[in-house]
Amino acid sequence: MTALLQVDDLKVHFGPAGAPGTVKAVDGISFGVERGRTLGLVGESGCGKSTTGYAILQLVKPTAGRVLYGSADLCRTDAATLRRLRRKLQIIFQDAHASLNPRMPIGDLVGEALDIHGLYKGRARAGRIHELLDLVGLAGHLIERYPHELSGGQAQRVAICRALAVEPELIVCDEPVSALDVSIQAQIVNLLQDLQERLGLTYIFISHDLSVVRHMSDQVAVMYLGKIVEMASKDEIYAAPAHPYTKALMSAIPVPDPDSEAQRQRIILAGDLPNPANPPSGCRFRTRCPIAIDACAAADPPPHDMSASHWAKCIRLGESG
Repeated sequence: MTALLQVDDLKVHFGPAGAPGTVKAVDGISFGVERGRTLGLVGESGCGKSTTGYAILQLVKPTAGRVLYGSADLCRTDAATLRRLRRKLQIIFQDAHASLNPRMPIGDLVGEALDIHGLYKGRARAGRIHELLDLVGLAGHLIERYPHELSGGQAQRVAICRALAVEPELIVCDEPVSALDVSIQAQIVNLLQDLQERLGLTYIFISHDLSVVRHMSDQVAVMYLGKIVEMASKDEIYAAPAHPYTKALMSAIPVPDPDSEAQRQRIILAGDLPNPANPPSGCRFRTRCPIAIDACAAADPPPHDMSASHWAKCIRLGESG
């Protein structure tokens, strides 16, 4: 199947090129997302997940690489074409209340996107706003409310509603449930899945919560310090993680059975995430890796294929025996 979105060698560096202290937030990552599917992007805070999402949408200008949406390279397209394509590429931010204008009622917040793209006028506009609110499970009477009058879950539904208003094909979900209570998280995740099925949406789902990613994703990419270190289908990566960093992340997922939880072995990583302005040489994970050897410092390891749809970047995976 042809990818709806293809990212090739994407880099986002903050600071003068080649100068000491330049932060390599995203440093040469590649992946594709098929239409109607979900790519989960996981990793701890500071690994470059959100920056990747912003760079795909050109909210942050990439330093290098390509972001192909159909035949258009979003990194090199002109402003008028990019504006037109923005209808098809939307984002749901982590903190809904922070992303909604507190001075605008809900009806105007949803209708703003319709006005910008000239999609609906007059009665059709009002009807479309009510249709969108109903689509995300919000009552029509909330149309005159302001963001501060909404609960966290309601505000996030409005944020989803705004993203859907312009009939997008791909939505970047930037930790859309991490600021919500656990019970509300489940409702929003189920809503996103239902919308995907009904509208044929494609998601890039960014999160540090591996349990949510497992529930949402078809494919999972694990990021560490600006690089993707492992990528596989959901079933493969959760059943048989290959990279030491992925194994450590998976070991932190709580198990609902108390006996199993007490017996399983946790992998505790030493040290903190290195400074992205001065990353380690070679494999960036080597300073915290429990199986690192001297050769890990020599060069960034190439992908090692575990299967046709599963690869990981670790030189120890290529060792015989």
